[in-house]
Amino acid sequence: MNVHDMNGEKQENQDTYKSFLLLDEISKGEPLSQRDLSKKLNIALGLVNSYIKNLVSKGYVTVKTIPSKRYAYYLTPKGFTEKTRLTYHHLQNFTNLYRVARRDFKGLFSKLRKDDVKSVVFAGVDEAAEIAYLSLQDFDIEFAGIVDGERAGKDFFRYRIMPFEKLKEINADFVIVSSFIKKDEIYRKIIEEGILPEKIKSIFPIAYKNIYDGSPVNGRR
Repeated sequence: MNVHDMNGEKQENQDTYKSFLLLDEISKGEPLSQRDLSKKLNIALGLVNSYIKNLVSKGYVTVKTIPSKRYAYYLTPKGFTEKTRLTYHHLQNFTNLYRVARRDFKGLFSKLRKDDVKSVVFAGVDEAAEIAYLSLQDFDIEFAGIVDGERAGKDFFRYRIMPFEKLKEINADFVIVSSFIKKDEIYRKIIEEGILPEKIKSIFPIAYKNIYDGSPVNGRR
């Protein structure tokens, strides 16, 4: 398996992962509304509504009315079984992602170091960002920080996550796309902040093409 193969399963993996996150949060037994779930999981409210409807239709989640004309969501026995299945599925996917991404990030950073690159900044926060950070520790390249629109203000290891608007203020030689799940959106946001495509590196294939010449940005090019 390589990163290109994994990319073909992107949408299915995203849907499965978000369903897993919702089932996991609902399983804790708190009377959570869709707005509560949206805030806790950093998933758009409209998407939460769509996923909840799908989970209810499959019999995984039941809806109950709570005070103030609100609704809360709880797992059915069938839902708990599905959560267990998705937990295993997620762990298996993470193992595959870790193995492939660890190899490819080390390859990318090795090449950058040979090209005398001094520092990089990451863009995007998910499991891939953690793998990238761990891989970077093997090389004499400075970690200049990390940006993410949804996670700004939170912590990433010992660093504070910054908004995308800070990208041009960060002194780094390259921007590394460090999210697998949101890689296309992340790349687009980096471009929108005025970063030149040749200053962006990614081990993941980017569907959002280089707006200047139509070619994809890929760290192994």
